[in-house]
Amino acid sequence: PVPPGREGSVIVVIATDAPLSERQLGRLCRRGMLGLSRVGAIAGNTSGDLLIAFSNALENRVDRTSQQVLRTQTHVADGALEPFFRATIEATEESVLNALVAARTMVGRDGNTAHALPHDRLRDILARHGRR
Repeated sequence: PVPPGREGSVIVVIATDAPLSERQLGRLCRRGMLGLSRVGAIAGNTSGDLLIAFSNALENRVDRTSQQVLRTQTHVADGALEPFFRATIEATEESVLNALVAARTMVGRDGNTAHALPHDRLRDILARHGRR
């Protein structure tokens, strides 16, 4: 267990080419936290977790040379966001699992050692909890 006040932080970047509004991107960020919770993150008092989301949808690019006073933005209807929510949760969870699997044992200052996660043990734990 990590001592209180030493939980650390995580940064999650959510990128999409779907035309989503600023409000909808914020909703994706909240779903990203659900993905973190699926791998045990609890967003403790001193954790500095940060989630950002952006869309690079071509239809919403701003023409800086335009003289238009008003602009319109196309975005996905709120009622059609469920697949985006699910994808965000699953991709966030998967990215954490990938980072755990890719990690190697490291020795740091004063001999502090962070051990690599045994892949077979991770598979067993996930299988016991009905995960792939």
